[in-house]
Amino acid sequence: MMKASISQVVFPRLTLFRNEFFRGRRFVVRGNVGIRNLERTFGDIESLRFFSTSSNATLVLFSEPNFRGAFRVFRGNTNIADLGDIIGGDEEPESIISTNRRLTLAQIRAIRDAGVLPSGFRSI
Repeated sequence: MMKASISQVVFPRLTLFRNEFFRGRRFVVRGNVGIRNLERTFGDIESLRFFSTSSNATLVLFSEPNFRGAFRVFRGNTNIADLGDIIGGDEEPESIISTNRRLTLAQIRAIRDAGVLPSGFRSI
């Protein structure tokens, strides 16, 4: 008799890569999460893949740690082969929010101003 196995997949799935074009060591983060300091936590990240089954899923890249500075918003599935200059100027992301929810610009600005994630988010 086969045992029943329960598999629970958590979205969104954010895969971070050490090298451009999705190469090198990779790190996978699942669920509603905020990464306060990308470089301190994962080292130098050069590309990423963001996958969700929800078209409302939101990926926010910030130019400074702790969700501060300029930001860029992506909705739905996103692949970024080179994170250099993605925010503007010579700005690479220093912190990231990944969620299955639709975050409005007002909510993102509130997170930036307070540095606090909404309830239901993990902070890394």
